[in-house]
Amino acid sequence: MSTTTITVAAEAMPDELAAIGDGLAAFNQADVGPSGRLAVTVLARDETNAIVGGISGYTAWGWLYVQWLWIAEALRGQGMAGQMLEAAETEARKRGCHAAYIDTFNPVALKVYQKQGYLTFGELANFPPGRTRTFLQKPL
Repeated sequence: MSTTTITVAAEAMPDELAAIGDGLAAFNQADVGPSGRLAVTVLARDETNAIVGGISGYTAWGWLYVQWLWIAEALRGQGMAGQMLEAAETEARKRGCHAAYIDTFNPVALKVYQKQGYLTFGELANFPPGRTRTFLQKPL
């Protein structure tokens, strides 16, 4: 009988992360079929071509996941988040997605997402302390 050891580290090597990701992807594919996962990036650039906002996420199993959404402080409050979300959602529809999801613990971002038609489906209180992490979804 072999012995299994368990280790804990603050950082993982790329090959270690690949082993975890590949193993999970293989399990999920056998369980529910291929995800069709594709990255989605939406960038906002200024007149000098500098990035002043963006979205990073992916589509998989018919869903768009918006992992990161950032806008430079000088451009906040001007509808940029809505425009970028619309661009990501349009691309997701082209890929056959039927819905999108996102999460935030920022009260201002929460209002922006709700204004874009996202509805709360879950919350984690005190994540981070003093805030609530809200999970939202939207049919496409």
